[in-house]
Amino acid sequence: MTVKAAPSILSGDFSRMGEEVIRMERAGADMIHCDVMDGLFVPNLTFGHKMVADLRKYATTPMDVHLMIVRPERYLDKYIEAGADRLSFHIEATELITESLERIRSADVKAGIAICPETPIEKAIEYFDYCDFIVVMGVHPGFSGQKYIPETTERLKFLRSEISKRNLTIELEMDGGANESNVREIASAGADIIVSGSCAFNSPTPEKVIQTFRGID
Repeated sequence: MTVKAAPSILSGDFSRMGEEVIRMERAGADMIHCDVMDGLFVPNLTFGHKMVADLRKYATTPMDVHLMIVRPERYLDKYIEAGADRLSFHIEATELITESLERIRSADVKAGIAICPETPIEKAIEYFDYCDFIVVMGVHPGFSGQKYIPETTERLKFLRSEISKRNLTIELEMDGGANESNVREIASAGADIIVSGSCAFNSPTPEKVIQTFRGID
């Protein structure tokens, strides 16, 4: 089984972010995941659209921007202009879900929703017609290095089944807690993309980690 690996720059060295993008791409990354946090929706504070725009100068793979911010509709245009190829936001953070997805798609950017572990996974079905991908959180959003929540596997299986029933092409992206020991379980559950943070960036051989994530023996 082959999935796409999306290292999260949140786990990179913030003093050399451009170099970190290059390092992950050379290791085989399929895209670069950018976790944007506002200190309100989640307790952590990371970076904004300027950082994404600066990283865009180094990236040759798609920029996968994940907004963990309150009322993301306020900033969609900023991240589109910054060069996001894929842009997701949390359904728990806004009442303008459909409108925001349509706005992203109208800019020829792939649109996605993200869903927290405590949110009923069935809620994602309401937005199937507006999504190119769905980010299923494997941890509580906010910090890297957390342990994978086992129930995430069943949540992925449920969505994969529902997507297949409708003959849709929505991608499933699993974000949080992935490592070399559980990546096959996650992929088997239906994940098309797996976000890796500390697992990839903290390894002396990130290319081996990414190969494992992609299912390459």
